[in-house]
Amino acid sequence: MPQNFTYVKEFIPTISLDMRYFGSHNFTGRPVHGYEKPVAILTKRAALALQQVEKHLNKQGLALKIFDAYRPQRAVDHFKAWSLVIKDTIAKREFYPQLDKKNLFKLGFIAGKSGHSRGSTVDLTLIDLTNNKELDMGAPFDFFGDISHHNYSKLTTKQKENRKILREAMAKFGFKAYDKEWWHYTLKDEPYRKTYFDFIVK
Repeated sequence: MPQNFTYVKEFIPTISLDMRYFGSHNFTGRPVHGYEKPVAILTKRAALALQQVEKHLNKQGLALKIFDAYRPQRAVDHFKAWSLVIKDTIAKREFYPQLDKKNLFKLGFIAGKSGHSRGSTVDLTLIDLTNNKELDMGAPFDFFGDISHHNYSKLTTKQKENRKILREAMAKFGFKAYDKEWWHYTLKDEPYRKTYFDFIVK
């Protein structure tokens, strides 16, 4: 792991982790290449900013749960190879029920390069500190469809409010949202804008 990277837990010991690509509960239906431990890694700059987000949310009785952080390039390559095996649809019902798998790249849900590999992008949601349950965001993490877009209009008032709380907290401490995925945020002042790393998550 490069010197300027860190385990997120070292900066935010109490943060919740549900590292989906380490296990099988993800859109491929299997563990993804490059994830050898269920840990979250980010650049130190991104981890420090996220620490501020967590403190801000804790005052409101909320906290963060991370699904993915730094992602090795080999994991992105795994997604690309998976997308070419059209008959492998083990997780279609949960993650892309209305889409043809071969169109996932074209529609922008998967990419050949990912900001995650630069180390300052994180996928996350909010949890209620009273019961540690995830807030209702209207669509689950990694659901491929319009309902995952920030501007999707057919959400309930509460779902819109929950997304807004997350988005405003992340923006307050320097993260920008990705329009097509409510869970996806990148540090605006990321230190490695053009470097895609491939060290293993372990």
